[in-house]
Amino acid sequence: MHSLSSFDKLIRSFLEYLETERNYSSHTIESYRNDLVAFSQFAAGEEIDDPRGIDKNVLRMFFAGLFEKGYSKKSIARKIASLRSFFKFLNRKQIVDSNPVLNIATPKLDQRLPGFLDEPAMQKLLDLPDRSTVDGLRDAAILEVFYSTGIRLSELVNLDTGDIDHLGRLIKVTGKGRKQRIIPIGGKAIRAVDEYLKAREHVEDRSGEREDGQAIFLSAGHKRIYPQMVGNIVKKYIGKVSELEKKSPHVLRHTFATHLLNRGADLKAVKDLLGHESLSTTQIYTHVTTERIKKVYHQSHPKA
Repeated sequence: MHSLSSFDKLIRSFLEYLETERNYSSHTIESYRNDLVAFSQFAAGEEIDDPRGIDKNVLRMFFAGLFEKGYSKKSIARKIASLRSFFKFLNRKQIVDSNPVLNIATPKLDQRLPGFLDEPAMQKLLDLPDRSTVDGLRDAAILEVFYSTGIRLSELVNLDTGDIDHLGRLIKVTGKGRKQRIIPIGGKAIRAVDEYLKAREHVEDRSGEREDGQAIFLSAGHKRIYPQMVGNIVKKYIGKVSELEKKSPHVLRHTFATHLLNRGADLKAVKDLLGHESLSTTQIYTHVTTERIKKVYHQSHPKA
């Protein structure tokens, strides 16, 4: 039977730490696992089974090999980040004296501007659902909440009826790492949710079916709505108002942030609303607004 190497045991310990102490999602932990196992297999090929034997030369050989195999810059950047976190953990546990990944430069990624809808297209989108049906009212409420709050798909799916403060016009969401934040929600979005819940209650009273728990958004089977279904709903409506290649709920999050910044919102405030840990994540939106400013300048300035 194959015994675990020192490397594999430490990877296991690190992944347990991410799950129990950092509350990382299973999807994120799986990404870390894949990155670290790939590196430990490379190290084993170099006859290194102990992290203390890793230096920047070994790391450079590993990353050079990935470039040769055609891995994208984004994929390599993620692997560097995974290894940097792993060695930081080992350094804190005093298993290694220093973090060798700190000396490895992350490849500069091609900055892709997020897709978003302009204000007229967004207004058209919100007018699309057929509000004479329960499903249409649900779809309208989903679109209104996404645009009003900028929350993530996972955050919308997990919303419960108790998460909305109707009087204070606030909504409580549970984001990445199970961190909760309270953010404003517009009156139009609250009304859309209320109309949907009222219509849904009427249907449930007649059918005798009721969802266990307090989920706001339900699928046809009276169960909490699932991410793929929300994705399909949003894609359908965006497809009717835009030629955007990507038509995911993330587009509505980008739209929310872009419209706020276009109307003069502070970048730090937008960062807090979106639940970003770092301002650098939010700064991608400044590219969008800078492009708009440049366009206005060239259209308006007599000497442009």
